[in-house]
Amino acid sequence: MKTIVFLVSVLFTSSSALAQNQTYFGDQLVRKGRFYIYWGWNRSVYTKSDITFLGEDYDFTLSQVVAKDRQSKFKLQTYFSPSYLTIPQYNLRVGYFVKEHWTVSLGIDHMKYVMQNDQTVKMNGYISHTETKYDGTWEDKDIRLTTDFLKFEHTDGLNYANLEIRRFDQVLNLNQVRISLTEGVGYGILYPRTNTTLLNHERYDEFHYSGYGLSAVAGLRISFFDRFFVQTELKGGYIDLFDIRTTKSDRGRAKQKFYFGQSNIVFGTSHHFVRKNY
Repeated sequence: MKTIVFLVSVLFTSSSALAQNQTYFGDQLVRKGRFYIYWGWNRSVYTKSDITFLGEDYDFTLSQVVAKDRQSKFKLQTYFSPSYLTIPQYNLRVGYFVKEHWTVSLGIDHMKYVMQNDQTVKMNGYISHTETKYDGTWEDKDIRLTTDFLKFEHTDGLNYANLEIRRFDQVLNLNQVRISLTEGVGYGILYPRTNTTLLNHERYDEFHYSGYGLSAVAGLRISFFDRFFVQTELKGGYIDLFDIRTTKSDRGRAKQKFYFGQSNIVFGTSHHFVRKNY
């Protein structure tokens, strides 16, 4: 994460110097060959999901579990200090215009997924030899998800590293202000750090490749002086976490599938690396 913060700081600091290499054909800015980078924040929502837990002494499924995001409370230090940039739910993306209207980009969507404790759900399966009150066979029985039974969070975080293809179309040109619409699709992997406390097992909290995601995005970009921009986005997709680590024992696993939605606001810079002559 420190490497990400350093790269973002260097790129944004150098952008004002590099941005002078703008390329035009007449009055039209040529976007092919331009590079962009942005950083911003998101709020996320998730559909209910069935979560299956597998281990040496248990095999059970919790049905229709509710989870929410956990965006950090706004503080100047938390959101703008380089030392704290990766604490809030954030979006980082680097892209390149391979054609006049099309970009290829790599990014990471750092979301947080928090199972809501004290909710009541249906449980099916068995738990044995754990020396807890939950030992036994569960057949579509109600269970209250108290913290002595389960704590389950992807809070550092639900990291969706993805490749996107996007299209940009300018809809308004006000000289030094340009407004464009963008839409695209993406595919990537999920590399969460899952914070889990299950039954009488010790807390587990390590990064682990856990699955894949598919997504679609639409947004509005407002560019200033053809150098800087602010962009709002709506993003949604599907996540399949088929291999979640939940305990220090390698046999402690979980799996779940759900849909997600994001509302994002990001800030970035865009420029050519090399001046072109037309």
